[in-house]
Amino acid sequence: MDIIAVGIDVSKDRLDVAVRPGGELFVVTRNASGVGRLIERMRALAPGIIALEATGGFETVVAASLAAAALPVVVVNPAQIRAFAKALGQRAKTDPIDAAVIAHFAEATKPQPRPLADEATQLLADLVARRRQIIEMIGAESQREKRIAVSRLRKSIRRVIGMLEKELAELDSEIDDSVRGSPAWREKEDLLASVPGIGPIISRTLIADLPELGTLSRKQIAALAGLAPFTRQSGQWKGRSFIGGGRKSVRTALFMGAMVAMRHNPVLKAFFNRLTKAGKPKMVAIIAVARKLLTILNAIVRDKRPWQIA
Repeated sequence: MDIIAVGIDVSKDRLDVAVRPGGELFVVTRNASGVGRLIERMRALAPGIIALEATGGFETVVAASLAAAALPVVVVNPAQIRAFAKALGQRAKTDPIDAAVIAHFAEATKPQPRPLADEATQLLADLVARRRQIIEMIGAESQREKRIAVSRLRKSIRRVIGMLEKELAELDSEIDDSVRGSPAWREKEDLLASVPGIGPIISRTLIADLPELGTLSRKQIAALAGLAPFTRQSGQWKGRSFIGGGRKSVRTALFMGAMVAMRHNPVLKAFFNRLTKAGKPKMVAIIAVARKLLTILNAIVRDKRPWQIA
């Protein structure tokens, strides 16, 4: 029996909603009363999946409200929706059309609804994201300082860098208080940090941005992090394998962990050396180390057992 799939295109002021099968389209405002009416319609409809496109934060309250009402909601990657629309030959783009494409995508792919982060986890995710932004700003200002010869402008840049470094220290303190103040997070951080190559920044990024860690299979968690390889193939031609998609912040953190682990983690160091001696390109070997590291972390959190070499 076909499921009822709902696609919602979220904009600043309104929600365009499409239902498949049947092709029903309707609009509600993106405020408390509009979301309330949406929840009533969804409860009466009893859909199998409600999909929203990630739109820079506008979707957060809507998704959280639907999830709180025990409705099967999932936030999907905009790149997947665009690729799906292109495959359908859908060039026109309006809010109702986008909602219909999202509903069609949900009906065709049946993405699994995942538990949304609770308020405390979302706060930690926001703090970690802000930390990344500030580090990027410090890097950008440092690059500008190298290109500037005027003394007064260099002093201005150093003042900005000093201000950003102070903000970074305050954020680090707040992140530390958040993690160490939660018994569940403290336990998870201690488990993750038991693995050579995993420090506080990487472990807290995983806690904030990969709450599914320890609840999924190794293939599922690798796909979620964008570390699952996929191959391009057509007829007799078989191309190289690639990785992509997933959560960029998690993938970046795991690459950092892999680089450290290749030097200090005996198991992963031996794994990397074995791959390179077998003729694997260095980057391919690093990706494999990151994927194996994620598999190890997933098992450690799942079993609640710290790192052991044997």
